Amino acid sequence: MANNNTKLLPSNWSILLESIFASINSMVREQLGKEIYLPFIYSTFIFILIANLIGNVPYSYTITSSIIVSIGLSFTLIIGVTILGLSIHKIHFFSFFIPAGTPLALVPLLVLIELLSYISRAFSLGIRLFSNITAGHTLMKILSTFLYQMFAGGVVMFVVTLIPFTVFLAIIGLELAVSFIQAYVFTLLLLSYIKDAIELH
Repeated sequence: MANNNTKLLPSNWSILLESIFASINSMVREQLGKEIYLPFIYSTFIFILIANLIGNVPYSYTITSSIIVSIGLSFTLIIGVTILGLSIHKIHFFSFFIPAGTPLALVPLLVLIELLSYISRAFSLGIRLFSNITAGHTLMKILSTFLYQMFAGGVVMFVVTLIPFTVFLAIIGLELAVSFIQAYVFTLLLLSYIKDAIELH
């Protein structure tokens, strides 16, 4: 869909898709320095973006507003990142949970804290996506129901309702922006977790 039917001048659609690809490509290069992870990161970004945008269509369902989907996705990705770290560093990967220069007496406590911190990444990644998408979509549903009842209240109410309706249109624009931003934030955090697993920071 992005090749613009091999025409010389790109369409707006082609420019948008190429811009998204260039942005993700630069993110991967800056964070990881390797393009081997680009297809995976790009696919994750597009999946979340499309899922978020579909939710802005009336009478549709946003799969990322399901906590099972969001946390399931984030846990799957964190498990994948852990497997990646183990495959690269083998047993040395577990040094990730022991900060350098830790006294021997504090090792059990710090390992427990670092392990909880590592597991909480999966929760925070999924819950952030779920809560931001759900909050905006819930607000849109409440306002749309309220505006519908006001528009149906007669000619005078119809005219008066035009003012809050402009605010509602602004909120729709904000939700479209949030759809992009949440996909971007999710991908950026995933990149940082992959970088931590590769470099053991």
